[in-house]
Amino acid sequence: MNREIQFLRDIVAIPSLSGREEAVARRAVAEMEGLGFDEAFIDSAGSAVGIRQNGRPTREIVLLGHIDTVPGDIPVRIDDGRLYGRGSVDAKGPFATFVMATAAADLPPDCRLVVIGATEEESATSKGARYAREQYRPDFCIIGEPSSWQGITLGYKGRILLDYELRQEMGHTAGPVAGPAEAAVAFWSALEGYCQEFNSQRPKLFDQILPSIRHMETTSDGLQDAAAMRFGFRLPPDYEVQALIDVAEGHKGAAQVSYRGHEPAYRTGRANPLARAFSAAIRQAGGRPQPKVKTGTSDMNVVGPIWQCPIVAYGPGDSKLDHTPHEHVDVEEYLKAIEVLTIVLQEIGGDNS
Repeated sequence: MNREIQFLRDIVAIPSLSGREEAVARRAVAEMEGLGFDEAFIDSAGSAVGIRQNGRPTREIVLLGHIDTVPGDIPVRIDDGRLYGRGSVDAKGPFATFVMATAAADLPPDCRLVVIGATEEESATSKGARYAREQYRPDFCIIGEPSSWQGITLGYKGRILLDYELRQEMGHTAGPVAGPAEAAVAFWSALEGYCQEFNSQRPKLFDQILPSIRHMETTSDGLQDAAAMRFGFRLPPDYEVQALIDVAEGHKGAAQVSYRGHEPAYRTGRANPLARAFSAAIRQAGGRPQPKVKTGTSDMNVVGPIWQCPIVAYGPGDSKLDHTPHEHVDVEEYLKAIEVLTIVLQEIGGDNS
């Protein structure tokens, strides 16, 4: 097993739920030290950071991946050329690609590469990315998310989370007053109806509001009944989230409603120099570039509006496998992504424009 595959297997095998990334961060730092990075350390947000530079840097490229995962124990194994395990796609595969391509790149003069394995991307906190966006001002940024080795992700939808809770005195189910569960369902139906109306003239998913129920429960102590629900809304570009909040406030009745985790959508264009560099590198490696946008969110939403530099997301893996019990990455695709990214870093690292 070569070093690239061994490193990926090792970090996938280390559990790293959001907020519990220390062990995998230590393993990543040790790898970057062993690969000869000029610096490798764990930063104040708990993220693994590695730096390579040549001369007195006038260009900085930040490769921002993440090392946390959602829950789910998937036995780590390599079977028929596929590496299985939680995080193999989302997003330890892309992060390992960053580490190995940064080590392999023939670094142009006056260039600085910063690799970050960020913490808490899978939480609404995005702790690692929020810390990093205050520490760096890169000329280029690459986000570590699965796109396939031929894919280039140019944008992500926004997001807001809504928590609903209603408590009221217990009543008989045959009585005239609707229970909290019925009220919660009616509230959801009103929000879903608003989204359907908004989407009716928008055929593309990226331009729609996509609502989902994240959690629901009812409880009773014999004196009070209660219902609690959590909703997620994926938001299109240029959407004023206050409109959704106004609808929720207008239908909440006696319930308590709170909002969190808001991130606006963020999208760049195919003409940005980083996207062009990836397209050229993919062709050079024998592939066909596939620009795309995603209906989820990523740390691009967090850093893009602040850094305002050319930015794309890239990494091996099929995003349809994110968070599933079948999560795996094709090993050859992973190695191909390292090849492509190495070419890109050498190209943009030497770009003085």
